[in-house]
Amino acid sequence: MSRLSIAHRTAYKYNRRVTLSYNEARMTPLSDAQQVVLESAVKVSPTQAAVSTYRDYWGTRVTAFDMQMPHDHLEVISSITVEVHRSERTPAEADIVGWDVMTSDEVTDRFSDWVPQSQLTGPGEEVLALIPGVVAGKNPHDAAMAVFEWMRGEMTYMSGSTAVTTNAEEAWGQRQGVCQDLAHLAIGALRSCGIPARYVSGYLHPRSSAAIGESVAGQSHAWLEFWDGDWRSWDPTNHKPAGDFHITVARGRDYRDVPPLKGILSGGGGSDLSVTVEITRLA
Repeated sequence: MSRLSIAHRTAYKYNRRVTLSYNEARMTPLSDAQQVVLESAVKVSPTQAAVSTYRDYWGTRVTAFDMQMPHDHLEVISSITVEVHRSERTPAEADIVGWDVMTSDEVTDRFSDWVPQSQLTGPGEEVLALIPGVVAGKNPHDAAMAVFEWMRGEMTYMSGSTAVTTNAEEAWGQRQGVCQDLAHLAIGALRSCGIPARYVSGYLHPRSSAAIGESVAGQSHAWLEFWDGDWRSWDPTNHKPAGDFHITVARGRDYRDVPPLKGILSGGGGSDLSVTVEITRLA
């Protein structure tokens, strides 16, 4: 178990005044069986913004705000305290469904959002030709593990090597990417053999050895969850299941469903962006 405090600040300084804008922030973690949000607040500047909240189709808490007046900057600060208590375990054989169940109409209908490829997860013809050999003769769980091990030998994490619009096929073509790309490629590979998989965005405390009360530069992070009879997590960047230092904010088909901040505006003429994430272990 860990208790973590997260301060996430995103700020835009516009080159020219923006006349109006509409924005959505997905920065508030989920409360579920593995984590509980103890405190949460999202503050927006300029303070004249009209702010509301809602749950989107995927269950993510969205802070929506529009500014119907001229402004030359935008700042969003999310302050969170969350308690995480994950318990990943190796599943027993009896817990894993067979391929007959995985391909049944019931499962296909139930997970209709998580099996078809999305815009960013299609891995391309080369990967689609390789995956059958990677998973041959394995049950769905072992097949997923084999995909992750195969990716570990093929892909390299490289900061700054891709953009948020990069898809899995493009990341595979250069054999490198960031956490988002590794998650997309793994999801695409799993979906190609009929295993439901979903994209997870959130935060990661990068240093488990940090003392209680010590603040460190954290990071937004991406990993995935796949279903083999139950939902299980996997972080392909760190090659392990999500643990007590992973904080889930949102789930979706790919990054496009869960961006931390997006919006439309009139004016601006470009901007300077500043993003910081600070995480403090409280327990």
